[in-house]
Amino acid sequence: MFETGHFATLWRNMAQRLGFEPELIESDWRRGADPAAMEKRLAEDTNHEIKAVAVVHNETSTGVTSRVAEVRKAIDNADHPALLLVDTISSLGSIRYEHDAWGVDVTVSGSQKGLMLPPGLSFNAVSDKALEAAKASSQPRSYWDWEDMMGPNDSGFFPYTPATNLLYGLREAIDMLEEEGLDNVFARHDRHAEATRRAVKAWGFDIVCMNPDEYSSALTAVMVPDSVDPDALRRIILDDFDMSLGAGLSKLKGKAFRIGHLGDFNDLTLAGTLSGVEMGLQRAGIDYQPGGVQAALNYLAETAGSAA
Repeated sequence: MFETGHFATLWRNMAQRLGFEPELIESDWRRGADPAAMEKRLAEDTNHEIKAVAVVHNETSTGVTSRVAEVRKAIDNADHPALLLVDTISSLGSIRYEHDAWGVDVTVSGSQKGLMLPPGLSFNAVSDKALEAAKASSQPRSYWDWEDMMGPNDSGFFPYTPATNLLYGLREAIDMLEEEGLDNVFARHDRHAEATRRAVKAWGFDIVCMNPDEYSSALTAVMVPDSVDPDALRRIILDDFDMSLGAGLSKLKGKAFRIGHLGDFNDLTLAGTLSGVEMGLQRAGIDYQPGGVQAALNYLAETAGSAA
């Protein structure tokens, strides 16, 4: 497993509680999964004791998107039989992702991010290889047993009581995404992310993600100087402008805040969001460079109607 951030670490903790022995490749939370490090580690595992490689596609705590296709290539280069497991909870419906084309064995996701719904639905995409591994496994399971789900799956029925109200919402969310077109959805998220980064850089702050190739299109995590209390800033913005920003989590607590720009979002929504941040910076008396909103607006105006 790669320590890309808070949620990758939680995944490791969950695996431990289930009796597995996860091995965490440590990182500073400012980079995505390292394919070269994984290839090296798998090449060392000549007895094939490692059964799976687990990657968070879009780490919500850091705003870093890992290069899943390159991780798949690293596994293949090492000629290792490990399964590839990917968490797409904050990338499904907002960042391009190719389960089959990238050779992923298990994709897990949820309803509460790019699908614009409350929490309550979980999604799995599973390869034939993963299904065979599950059948051969003696690990205990119940509600999440794929075999129970696969039986009535073709007919649209569930082995347990489903969250019916959320399924109606899911139908509407999928209709919205299909009406816009997935290519346009992803381009919109890319464009809003770039506008946000231009605002952050104009304010004089650093972005948590250090590799531009791994910038998230779903959210931007902003690193603040030691002299700034990001949680105090968040409280001011919430109290004065009724807008909630994401907090820094775990290792980034007190060091960063997060701006979300995914789901049912348009240019004016983003402009209002960034205006709330800039007004909050001013209200909090934080040393920053004014003009971040204008930098974002300039970019949005220049690219209006385009896919870039």
